Amino acid sequence: MSVVHETLERRIVFGAGAIGEMPAELARLGLRRPLVIAGRSQAPYAERLLAEVGAGDSVIGVRVHVPADHAEAARTRASELGADCLVAIGGGSAVGLAKAVALTGSLPIAAVPTTYAGSELTTVWGITDAGRKMTGKEPGIAPRLVVYDPELTYDLPAAVTAASGMNAVAHCVEALWAAGATPLTDIAAREGLRLLADGVRGSLRDPRDPDARATALTGAWLAGEAFAAGGALHHKLCHVLGGMFDLPHAELHAALLPYTAAFLLPAAPQAGRRIAAALGADDPAAGIVALARDVGTPRSLAALGLTEDDAVRAAAVAAPDVPDIPLRPTPAELEDLLRRAVRGAPV
Repeated sequence: MSVVHETLERRIVFGAGAIGEMPAELARLGLRRPLVIAGRSQAPYAERLLAEVGAGDSVIGVRVHVPADHAEAARTRASELGADCLVAIGGGSAVGLAKAVALTGSLPIAAVPTTYAGSELTTVWGITDAGRKMTGKEPGIAPRLVVYDPELTYDLPAAVTAASGMNAVAHCVEALWAAGATPLTDIAAREGLRLLADGVRGSLRDPRDPDARATALTGAWLAGEAFAAGGALHHKLCHVLGGMFDLPHAELHAALLPYTAAFLLPAAPQAGRRIAAALGADDPAAGIVALARDVGTPRSLAALGLTEDDAVRAAAVAAPDVPDIPLRPTPAELEDLLRRAVRGAPV
């Protein structure tokens, strides 16, 4: 066996109330003038951080899939401020916008995730322009500092908890058969999947249960580490569908995962055994479906507004360069997969 595992330099701080350490953590890195990027619900955290740091500015309000014009406006703000770093507080859209700014400005990123998206630990960027989502990998945009504070997830709506958790589950599942999988990403994926299943279910039963929230966030941390392996068919289809139809990112992952997993699992038996064990299921596809059912995420792409005609269009766009790990679907198989996902057909 021959593998390559590349480790990025970063510092991770985890714990209840950890966001309070952010000013000292920035000072430790010699960073004093942040541009803070935050979702609207995280605006108070952004304002508090700026008051404590004593310099900087903010971009409040982010958009899914990082539209190109939104990224350019944030780059302009960073340049006008003379920012020496970016602080992203929020979900994957906030971190994604920070990455889009860093892509051309070479500014270090500090991330405070408030969902289970996992973008804070990856080198992947994505920008959407004219209905197409462009993605790539750039080591320099991976956040150098990540602060995980489970308390920031207590007030996540149930639907966001569920969908974001399933997004992280998709990272674990796909990492087990991705081209860049290594023994370390395999371990992170298996344990991350187990913790996410327990933690998200527990967080939905009691949103302010500190143990459940910490378990779910730890699972998301491991899912992000696992995703160093890269994506495969599932993520390719999510990027195509999200860019073409401006679909909610986490809900799209949640609705599509049972179908992409069921299609690929026969070609990845070892991954299937690991998924089944992590989920405590006899069958890996059934375990994924049961988890999605338990947390209440959308069961079809039609629930997100897609039609079968949309599925046909998306399949045609995706077919020329779908990944071949662990197997490459034919154009007809790809269309059938997406049609079934639109209908919510039995897996």
